[in-house]
Amino acid sequence: MQRMNFTEVTEFIFLGFSSFGKHQITLFVVFLTIYILTLAGNFIIVTITYMDRHLHTPMYFFLSMLASSETVYTLVIVPRMLSSLIFYDLPISLAGCATQMFFFVTLATNNCFLLTAMGYDRYVAICEPLRYTVIMSKGLCAWLVCGSLGTGLVMAVLHVPAMFHLPFCGTVVEHFFCDIYPVMKLSCVDTTVNEIINYGVSSFVILVPIGLIFISYVLIVSSILKIVSTEGQKKAFATCASHLTVVIVHYGCASIAYLKPKSESSVEKDLLLSVTYIIITPLLNPVVYSLRNKEVKDALCRAVGRNIS
Repeated sequence: MQRMNFTEVTEFIFLGFSSFGKHQITLFVVFLTIYILTLAGNFIIVTITYMDRHLHTPMYFFLSMLASSETVYTLVIVPRMLSSLIFYDLPISLAGCATQMFFFVTLATNNCFLLTAMGYDRYVAICEPLRYTVIMSKGLCAWLVCGSLGTGLVMAVLHVPAMFHLPFCGTVVEHFFCDIYPVMKLSCVDTTVNEIINYGVSSFVILVPIGLIFISYVLIVSSILKIVSTEGQKKAFATCASHLTVVIVHYGCASIAYLKPKSESSVEKDLLLSVTYIIITPLLNPVVYSLRNKEVKDALCRAVGRNIS
């Protein structure tokens, strides 16, 4: 079927949090506060990693890349979501929706594979400590970062054009941004092929990194258990705790959101999950890596000390 057989849809309107009625102002204040804290936290991580030579290591290089990616990731979605909580029925053009989805898929995939690269970094640090600086060279770190972003771009190129080649009949997106399934539901035609593409992309982006991280941590735990001293074991586990915390929350939400059967979907559940991985998880990263990380706290103290003096 050709698009010309249907009424041309040129813009969408987000249903968003309209069911919350008068509580939308409260949500606006809460989400805005979290968003400001997220931007500030990620900015601090990127800045302190760049300024402090003690943090010029692969681990903090990946962390700064993740913070940068998540900053752009939230910029793509959150400001418009906040606007829709104040100004109701704000439309978004078809091109604007496609652009938002393209950046969302690219950066979400990039974040997944950056977390995988961080897991590999922890594996090398614990299992191959004497060869760490040789293996985790600047060249390899750059390739891992470029590979993560490149994978995200490939997934977006495979997915988004196929989605927006569809003719649309509906205009109300049952979400607060142009997520995949809510937009797909507005199509006038059968979307089986697009659903297969989406499930394939989601499975690859979620299950491949989970598998690689799982293998890394099996090897890490095996190496840690061989350490004779209890103190050494605690120190080794501590270096992985922050990364593992973020991984569990990130992939847990993503798996439930994108790999669950459609029969289990509901607007309320999808909104809650989306709020978690769009708003809460990006805040979790700087909080976990700052409050639980002695090196970052020491770097912040040094930076504050220099500014005061």
